[in-house]
Formats: sequence, structure tokens, C-alpha cells
Amino acid sequence: MADGNGVPEKVAWILVRDDRVLVTRSHGRDRFYFPGGHREPGESDGETLVREIDEELQATIDPGSMVHFGTFEIGENHPDHGPFRMICYTADHRGELTPSREIAEKAWFRYADRGRVSVVDEMAFDALHEAGRLS
Repeated sequence: MADGNGVPEKVAWILVRDDRVLVTRSHGRDRFYFPGGHREPGESDGETLVREIDEELQATIDPGSMVHFGTFEIGENHPDHGPFRMICYTADHRGELTPSREIAEKAWFRYADRGRVSVVDEMAFDALHEAGRLS
């Protein structure tokens, strides 16, 4: 779903453990992405994240623990990808992280793996690195 200005948006989950961050790869894709997805009409960011993580990884996000990590945006003049915004949150969860539906696999990436993710995800990797959460 897009914001009021027509920019497509994704609500994404940032989960860091042992100097690695969780990423997922959808069936038929080569690149990895932070788990999450687009809002359905009327959904809040929290509702979107809870629904998407349940669908993609069969885990339950605790919406009360959500903390905005950052918003990362690619403008319409980017050579490889037209306008896109990713709104990232950290949050606690319950349950195993089991790929489901469109998710082919999950992985735990270090900063050195940032070249295997999308352009906007690279921005979040850089922010995690600068914050000392990913080396």
C-alpha cells in the first residue's frame, strides 16, 4: 500500500541476535529482505507487522514492545528502484521463526552480507552498523 503521496510503503521487522540480523527470501527471488509487508486498508503499523510476521514466519509479534528503528526511503530518481519507503521496527516475539507461505528461507546476516539484500534494506543495514548493532 502507498502513503498519501503515492509512495509504496513496507512495514518491516528488525531482529538482531548475536551480531546478525534476520532476513528472508521469497520463493523465486535471489535477494533477501527484512520480514514484513504492505499495510492493508485501515491497518496501523503494529497491526501490519503482527499480521505479516504471523503469515511469513508463524511467530507472534508483541505490539507493545514495538520500537521504531528508522524509516528508509528511495526517491523516484534512483537508477535501480523507483520510490519506496520502508518503516522499520524492533519488537519482541513468541514462537519459532518458521518460514511459511511466500517465504522460501530465513537467514541471519552480518553487515558483510549487505550486498545480498535490496537497496532499501542496505540502508537499514548501514543504520544498524552505525548504531553498533551490526558489525
